[in-house]
Amino acid sequence: MVENWLSFPDAPKIVAPPPGPKSRALLAIQARLETDAVAYPRYFPMAIREARGSTIEDVDGNRYIDWVAGISVLNLGHRHPRLMAALQRQSEKIWHSLEVPTEARIEFLEQLTSSLPGTLHNRAKVLFSITGGDSTEAAVSLADYATGRSGTFAFSGAYHGVHGGAVNLTGGRRYRATSSFRGGTVIRVPFPNPYRPVLNTPESAQGVIRYMEHLLNDPYSGVDHASAVLVEPILGEGGYVVPPDDFLPSLREFCDEHDLLLIADEVQTGLGRTGKFWGVENWNVTPDIICIAKTIGGGIPASMVAYREDLVKELPRGFHLGTYRGNPLALAVGTEVLKILREEHWINLAARRGEQVQARFREYAGTHPSIGDVRGKGFMIGVEFVKDAVRKTPWEDRAKAMRRELFLNGLLMHTCGSYDNTLRFMSPLTIEDPLLERGLAVFEQALSNLDAAPVEKSPVPPVTTSPAAPHPVPVGEDALFPPRHPIQSPPPPGRSLP
Repeated sequence: MVENWLSFPDAPKIVAPPPGPKSRALLAIQARLETDAVAYPRYFPMAIREARGSTIEDVDGNRYIDWVAGISVLNLGHRHPRLMAALQRQSEKIWHSLEVPTEARIEFLEQLTSSLPGTLHNRAKVLFSITGGDSTEAAVSLADYATGRSGTFAFSGAYHGVHGGAVNLTGGRRYRATSSFRGGTVIRVPFPNPYRPVLNTPESAQGVIRYMEHLLNDPYSGVDHASAVLVEPILGEGGYVVPPDDFLPSLREFCDEHDLLLIADEVQTGLGRTGKFWGVENWNVTPDIICIAKTIGGGIPASMVAYREDLVKELPRGFHLGTYRGNPLALAVGTEVLKILREEHWINLAARRGEQVQARFREYAGTHPSIGDVRGKGFMIGVEFVKDAVRKTPWEDRAKAMRRELFLNGLLMHTCGSYDNTLRFMSPLTIEDPLLERGLAVFEQALSNLDAAPVEKSPVPPVTTSPAAPHPVPVGEDALFPPRHPIQSPPPPGRSLP
């Protein structure tokens, strides 16, 4: 029934071709006052007035179906009523408390530790941090301290944030290109990608494991020592890549055999996104340390690390600092997030509906050869675009053209992957079935539109004059915030770096 919807029931609805005049005016002011380093206004040139459930309304009255969800921040959608109520209750008590216990803090710790996977369940300690990237940096520092060694195995395609030293753990060159903070030892190894296998083992991860064994066992490999393996159960920014089923179990065995700690970066995969409470539960693996952020705050910044209670006897006071760690407002909302996911049916529903969504994307792939691969678990699905299905040549321009075509027709979807050629489905788990169907219809129509007029790049955007801005305001992707100092992505296979 529509009266029970969390979302705007009439989305998608375009009443003023985006960006509308009011959006243009606000975008122009933002471009004048804010750094040109911002990215998302280039992809989605609009100004937001209100968001509900799985939908967003811009200031011009356009309504969009949201399949971005703040990059998996909003697994329960925008402004879930129970989260709003929890926030209101806490706002009447205390907003900031450093590390002194509050009722909100204790309730959250009890809820979280009783929600952790495997042997971490009710047998873990929690270290609060600020952002997802901050949590991965804290996790690596913890692993180094606990083992008395340094050196972290991290994977190609990995994204572990760009906070301080965490940027070194992230795979993308373009992220490290603008960071002045380097530290730690990173041992980079291939992530097993069944669609693009590096070590010619598409059905298994054993080639990767053998290579890691070589790095540790061969005294001439160049690797001195290591403390941990840091892994996303499913690659996020790296392309929503699902590894072979033997990968995570083999990593667990590898860590046990070599006295290494297994760190699971569940910032994006956790809290129901993959159809399981935690991504590692798809393979019945328990990490030693788990990084948590994004959805846990329901849109309010919150992150933390949970680790085996027997991992270290004691950590030094102030081991990892940050003024806003464990903010009471965020923890009150986080407690409610955990309760909703445990009490309601959204995770099981994401698993079932995710299979249906994947099936639909695969149907589209059967009639649209620009789709090279469809993969995922739950509501974490990647649709990769290629120019040639046999050679698998990445088609970045088609993925970006799809993103723009979807936006113009009221559906928000974002790209990822090494070559930015994969569209990712990351809708809130709470999306209403009719909105899911409408979004799929918009997606299919966009495919047909681009097949009928296969223009690789959008034409130069028109220039208009906004009544709120004295200067001409260009519209369209990369127009309002032109990149003055572009950071290059790696070239597709077969093309050398300049």
